[in-house]
Amino acid sequence: MASAPRFIADHNVGKLAKWLRMMGYDTLFFSGREDSGMVATALAEDRVILTRDTEIIKRRLATSGQLRVILLDTEQPEQQMCQVIQALKLNSRFRPFSLCLECNRPLEERTVEQVKGRVPPYVLKTKDQYMECPACGRIYWRGTHWQRMNQKLDRLAQC
Repeated sequence: MASAPRFIADHNVGKLAKWLRMMGYDTLFFSGREDSGMVATALAEDRVILTRDTEIIKRRLATSGQLRVILLDTEQPEQQMCQVIQALKLNSRFRPFSLCLECNRPLEERTVEQVKGRVPPYVLKTKDQYMECPACGRIYWRGTHWQRMNQKLDRLAQC
């Protein structure tokens, strides 16, 4: 079985990076302006470039097939997601909510005791499952925001 694709999203499709992370796909966000750095990372780490920049697909590495690039034809993140899902036949429920939305690191389970004093008191009283990013310390739980994101993942499954 083939491994899951890994991505690098350039600065003009940043929201797309967060949605792919939400689905569980390893997605770097490239904030630099120099495309050569992004291309080098994509080649070195076997990542698919996600971009709206038409210049990248004109590079010899892309035209020869050495560099995988998906040129996104819309500015709308949800439509971008559908384009990537369709192009690569992705599963919108690959490993949902397993990566940090901010820094792309795998999340680790935490107990109520471990997050006490780090989440709002109401959340501590009403939730018993938590995940934390070991890199940036962000804590996640299944609240109303999680429910909305889940609904969006359901819609993306219809792409």
